[in-house]
Amino acid sequence: MSGRTSGDALRPGPPLSVAFLAMALGRRVREHIEGRLREHGIALRHLSALGHLHRQPGISYSELARRAGVTPQSMQDTLRLLERLGAVERATEPGRGRTAMLRVTDEGHRLRLAGQAVIDETDAAIAGAVPADTVDRLAPAMRAALAQFPLEPKQPAQGEGE
Repeated sequence: MSGRTSGDALRPGPPLSVAFLAMALGRRVREHIEGRLREHGIALRHLSALGHLHRQPGISYSELARRAGVTPQSMQDTLRLLERLGAVERATEPGRGRTAMLRVTDEGHRLRLAGQAVIDETDAAIAGAVPADTVDRLAPAMRAALAQFPLEPKQPAQGEGE
């Protein structure tokens, strides 16, 4: 026996916290999207890098890392996997101090479009769960809330990257 009574279900819970709900929804949506992207052999970080490279060919590792909120070393790992998958290729020879010019391949475009379809399906699932007038107000409200918490680049953990 769980120790709960039928009256427990009627007892009011704590007040709803928008911050807590946003975190819980964000976690569930991310887990859902990551699971669907795994079917294509990529993760959200790979989809993000492909999107940035598609929109701005020739963007540097460090700029990609800044936009993703990760260290340059982490972005290099992400891009190495994309290279192994044949999703990106170097347009320049690698070398110390050289800017690596990367371009999205046909396979990269296919993966990016597959990933975008996952995002679109997830948006549709959310839109189907709430009234249409709420959906129209939701994105602008979330954008305003996001602006209150600017993304700061992650710093390497102590001892990392040495």
